[in-house]
Amino acid sequence: MATIGSKARQFWHHPAGPKTIHFWAPTFKWGISIANVADFKRPPEQVSFPQQIAVTATGVIWSRFATQITPVNYNLLTVNVFMAFTGMYQLSRKISAGSANTDVPVAQATETVAASGSGPQVPPQMPTSKT
Repeated sequence: MATIGSKARQFWHHPAGPKTIHFWAPTFKWGISIANVADFKRPPEQVSFPQQIAVTATGVIWSRFATQITPVNYNLLTVNVFMAFTGMYQLSRKISAGSANTDVPVAQATETVAASGSGPQVPPQMPTSKT
């Protein structure tokens, strides 16, 4: 039977352990998944359809990748499966609410801001430094 110290040592020195980016990248990626879960409280009309497609696609693609690399990175696999499921859930909420087509295209939004003149105001001439 292995002791807690030997298990901790194995974890610390593992090729996907905390001394490598292969541990920390998926660990911080959990923040995206947690934010997506927090968005479950938002009305479906406020959920971004393109963003949830990206979250779902990222989860599916990287879940597959996590199983093909050596050593298999279970932290990466878990976070991406969770990401795919939360994205699919958000997409299902958006589609069932019938609001999948309510996002304003970026080009249209840009034209609206430009036409209204409410964009950032740039001074006609930048001040020069005096030396």
